Amino acid sequence: MSKTVLIVDDDPTQRRLVQGVLEREGFAVAHAETGEAAIDRLMAGDVADVILLDLTMPGLGGMATLVEMRQRGFTQPVIVVTAAAGVETVVKAMQAGAGDFFVKPASPERIIVGVRNALAMGDLKGEVARLTKRAGGKATFDDLIGTSAPMMAVKRMGERAAKSTIPVLILGESGVGKEMIARAVHGCSDRSGKPFVAVNCGALPANLIESILFGHEKGSFTGATDKHLGKFQEANGGTLFLDEIGELPLDMQVKLLRALQESEIDPVGSKRSVRVDVRIVSATNRDLAERVAAGLFREDLYYRLNVFPIEAPALRERRGDIPALVEAFIRRFNVEEGRRIQGASPETLAMLSSHDWPGNVRQLENAIYRAIVLADAPFLQPHDFPAVSGLAPPMSDEAPTQAYASVPTSAELIADMPGVAPVRFLDERGHLRKLEDIEKDLIELAIEIYAGHMSEVARRLGIGRSTLYRKVREQGIDVEIDEAV
Repeated sequence: MSKTVLIVDDDPTQRRLVQGVLEREGFAVAHAETGEAAIDRLMAGDVADVILLDLTMPGLGGMATLVEMRQRGFTQPVIVVTAAAGVETVVKAMQAGAGDFFVKPASPERIIVGVRNALAMGDLKGEVARLTKRAGGKATFDDLIGTSAPMMAVKRMGERAAKSTIPVLILGESGVGKEMIARAVHGCSDRSGKPFVAVNCGALPANLIESILFGHEKGSFTGATDKHLGKFQEANGGTLFLDEIGELPLDMQVKLLRALQESEIDPVGSKRSVRVDVRIVSATNRDLAERVAAGLFREDLYYRLNVFPIEAPALRERRGDIPALVEAFIRRFNVEEGRRIQGASPETLAMLSSHDWPGNVRQLENAIYRAIVLADAPFLQPHDFPAVSGLAPPMSDEAPTQAYASVPTSAELIADMPGVAPVRFLDERGHLRKLEDIEKDLIELAIEIYAGHMSEVARRLGIGRSTLYRKVREQGIDVEIDEAV
């Protein structure tokens, strides 16, 4: 999904020039002729991942527009554009919330680098905010990604449950995000900011379950060298999330039921009970009613937990949310892995949206993680998901197979271009030519192919435009210097 840059400038020529630069790099572009129009677009919910804001405009000036954006709660990264790079002006813009500035005319390279840096910084701030809310127990249902009908139903049910202390049972397949729903219930409740303690009941060692849940006194059993507070006391005042509750052994179900009914626990080795104030949210991927019928789950505990059930949908039941999930995972893993993947190509999104994802959101998350680490292109391609697409990544170092033997090489294609000679690497005697001579021929070839557009030449050669100009002067290459945006 392409990132959208909102250009706020009263000069239509400047807007078109910048638009051309951005669109060549795969960005989507939106326009606003005035500060008022920019505010209206944002208030209407139009997408703007980065804002290029001209400081000098009629009506609501750039500085006033920036201040109003921040006052209205819009946190998108803003790059201010000015014709005069006065220190005082730049400082005021930064204090008002701008992250960068351009001086007109700005080179295409400066624009692209600035926009990409702004996106990276925005992603970093978003990830920090997400982790901060998660650590502080303040995640809400707004943090759950998805606007499909099944997810909206989950959000509505969860918000109602959060307003009371009613026990919540979250049902759903493995990997659908049951813990995220539990965290949102906690974050939207009066216990927000208090401890949120998660316990995977299926991963607890059988001989330590009681100690882990209820705690123990020093010397109560071999190895108990210190007093230990259990998960119930850790969560006191907050929420205890019991994941995979269906895996809890029957003998522990009796003790859990007493803890829920009496709001007190008995630590191992303790002579007295301990009062606890804990809100219970549990989850399972099992059919607890079937386990009750099979004698594997206590019926009284089942009815105690299953007071307010919430059904978390499988990912295949909300395919419309997959593009938003993909974008969120790309943003997160870009930050974690230091990558700059811009999104997924349309064919990749179509492929991911049509897959069944038996492992649900967790499987999609892991697939995106792997693709981000291995991807070579700015946009994720189908071959970056070999387990889904069945396509192997292209291996440029391998010899071409028979199926591609008829495809012309780049040298053959260049030879077919009238007036353009291919770059020679060997001299008349078969020895390698000097690197300086090869470089000169390569630059001349690039200038010829791209019709003297120096920005495109520099981008294709993988060097900065100033470096390209320096090499052109040093090599004595005759070319007209142009292209300032």
